[in-house]
Amino acid sequence: MLKHKALSRFYSTKKITKSILTNNTKSIFSKKPIIDVHPKTPARTRFAPSPTGFLHMGSLRTALYNYLLAKNTGGQFLLRLEDTDQNRLVKGAEQNIYDSLRWCNLEYDEGPEKNNNTEMGPYRQSDRSKIYQEHAQKLLDTGHAYRCFCSKERLDGLRESAQRLKPPTTVSYDRKCAHLHEKDIQNLLKEGKEFTIRLRSPAKYPPFEDLLHGKLDMQPQVNPSEIRYDDPILLKSDGLPTYHLANVVDDHMMKITHVIRGEEWLPSTPKHMALYEAFGWNAPKFIHIPLLTTIAEKKLSKRKGDASVMALQKKGILPEALINFSALFGWSPPRKLSIEKHDCFSLEELVKLFNLNHLTKGNAKVDEKKLFFFNKHYLGLRLDDPIKFQEIVEDISNSMNNKYPKEKIGGVLNVVGKSLTTINEFPVNFYYFFEKPDFDSEQVLHFKKNHDLEKVKLILAEFKQLDLENVERIVDHLVNTLNVPKKLVFESLRFALAGSMPGTKLPILIQLLGKQEVMFRTQEALDHLS
Repeated sequence: MLKHKALSRFYSTKKITKSILTNNTKSIFSKKPIIDVHPKTPARTRFAPSPTGFLHMGSLRTALYNYLLAKNTGGQFLLRLEDTDQNRLVKGAEQNIYDSLRWCNLEYDEGPEKNNNTEMGPYRQSDRSKIYQEHAQKLLDTGHAYRCFCSKERLDGLRESAQRLKPPTTVSYDRKCAHLHEKDIQNLLKEGKEFTIRLRSPAKYPPFEDLLHGKLDMQPQVNPSEIRYDDPILLKSDGLPTYHLANVVDDHMMKITHVIRGEEWLPSTPKHMALYEAFGWNAPKFIHIPLLTTIAEKKLSKRKGDASVMALQKKGILPEALINFSALFGWSPPRKLSIEKHDCFSLEELVKLFNLNHLTKGNAKVDEKKLFFFNKHYLGLRLDDPIKFQEIVEDISNSMNNKYPKEKIGGVLNVVGKSLTTINEFPVNFYYFFEKPDFDSEQVLHFKKNHDLEKVKLILAEFKQLDLENVERIVDHLVNTLNVPKKLVFESLRFALAGSMPGTKLPILIQLLGKQEVMFRTQEALDHLS
């Protein structure tokens, strides 16, 4: 039984079973030969997103791997927008792609906003319609394609009948229009009859080599009792290309050498290989990387807003952390180095280390715990850099509506910064340095519910009478004088000075607040308990 859902719906069980028996594995993929697949010459790669939703982590990883391969080999990294499906375009999605790549420091060498007038451009597919029409005509002229005048109703009926077959077939067209005489075609054209252009798919799709999965021989699942054909549409009735035609033409014309894309595109690859053969072109090298899934094993979706890159930015995630996190989903660094550096690698280090031989198989689950680990690491590095430290102070000040002196923010950040996972935590976790405690908070309510408030009042009243020069002595004095546990002393003082919020050691809290503010807050707490 096939395990890969995207493929089991499309490909012949018989063909795949042969591969299973040969390689003694339940995978549909043939055994990967132990050879060096990393290119020795400059690779020319591309990232080709559709602006049908905001860029999410899965797409970012695809962009990153293409970027790393190009830069590691001294090649070029291109950005191409696949925007031919005009009905699904999302407002702001194109700009979001530019903003996301720029924020992550993935600078492309050619693309819509850069070098767009080179011989390879334009890099937006909606600007290349004439190119696709010319190439579709070439396929018509050579007999590798034909016009299809079938109505939507007829095609829907064919799809429904294909599903009713036992076993059902994943391809449905009966090639009615492939047998039209030229005279009939010309008459239909004169009548203004709408048509699409279909590829005349070969009797058997050519096998192809995937640098990660090995040699693949993938054929449509058909019912021998009623022959149907794959014959994918290449040019739609509005004159715009489908993904299959545009993708192949663009990769060839832009001289792409390596295509790294998600495993969900494997079902399309046999069609693409057939197109390369029909045009008489050499295909690029393909690498289909595993899907990114949630912990619940659901594929990430940009249209659902899963792990949107810019949404993560708003959560306080740093680009260094996100890049490091994304790189490890499907690629593994040398083990010794991984242990030494705790998997923490800058973009520059990733460029040097990236190697196709170290790609891994199997879907990767996105667990944010590791992302926050990386974020804390890179935030700590920024805090150690005087210039970046001041930039963080500016960001925090802006997030707090510039209500407080930056010198005070810097002073607090200098003490508590290394405890932060994101800078967004600062205004929430350490608000008490700038505002009096909230005595109606959950933390305070929990404290009051679980402590003897009469003893708390005694501690605070005695505390007000003491010199604040040595906090350790103060605590010892309160413990011995009032005969109360040390823990209660600490918790009572934290209640008064910070609203029971954890995070800062008591001596530092007292030092940063200053004597006057400490005494004021202590009295406020006593008044609240009275």
